[in-house]
Amino acid sequence: MAGATATASAQTWPTKPIRLVVPFAAGGANDLMARAAAEGASKALGQPIVVDNKPGAGATLGADIVAKSAPDGYTFLVSAAGVISNSMIKKSLPYKDSDLVPVNMIGLAPSVILVPADAPYKDLKEFIAASKTGAGFHWATAGTGSTPHFVEGMLATKYGAKLDVVPYKSGSESITAVLGKQVEATSEASIVALPYLKSGKLKALANTWTTRISAYPQLATATEQGFPDVRIAHWAGVHAPHGTPEPVLDKMSAAIDAAMKTPAIAEKLKGLGIEPIGGTRASFVQFVDAERARLGAVVKATGMKDE
Repeated sequence: MAGATATASAQTWPTKPIRLVVPFAAGGANDLMARAAAEGASKALGQPIVVDNKPGAGATLGADIVAKSAPDGYTFLVSAAGVISNSMIKKSLPYKDSDLVPVNMIGLAPSVILVPADAPYKDLKEFIAASKTGAGFHWATAGTGSTPHFVEGMLATKYGAKLDVVPYKSGSESITAVLGKQVEATSEASIVALPYLKSGKLKALANTWTTRISAYPQLATATEQGFPDVRIAHWAGVHAPHGTPEPVLDKMSAAIDAAMKTPAIAEKLKGLGIEPIGGTRASFVQFVDAERARLGAVVKATGMKDE
């Protein structure tokens, strides 16, 4: 009887507002993607989706809240790369990776390799070659395990770039360090980088995803420049507590996909430098598994640890 009740409940889901926990502060790329997904998915589901920002502890605070929530389809997590890499890097987590299950991808903001506007390198090849001379270059990150840290690890372990990591508290501080020439380079999400590129304050050497940025197509990818192992993006997806009924996961996945295919939402995100993705649960599971293997290899090669 309990099983039949759960099935019936899943079939009528949702009957009340849904909570979407964002483990980052408001205004960033993941928050913007979350709000776009909430707007579109709520229309598809016929219930409000309330965005709840819970930043802290490298996104583990929000993830822990969702991991320990009832698997009833009314609490979801806006996930990012940390949902994959945190367990590899941090000494301990208050939840297990298996406590969260993939639902669907929202979108991604390719990471852009940035240098001062007057830097002499015109592309990634020249930058890597120049870094190998002398004492090498200083590279700003947003902390251990951040996307810029992974970019540095890929450049160093795969292509021999000579880079000294300088950790800052945030991506905005890293950008400031490049502007002030305290460091030679960093990487940052396209949504953050584009205003600096369009104003001429910074120079971009490469986009680290597999496709060009819709809002800045003149920037070649690292793969196009001959560096296919420099591949990572600032992505946002949705995860649910383990045990959430399959029909609920399927409905939520379909609603996110519909949101990302809504022309007004898709064009708004593209204009900001974010690529809407959507897709299926299966495609997101495949993406998460592949990223876990790929990023795990970078963690192992670099000895990346959050002390």
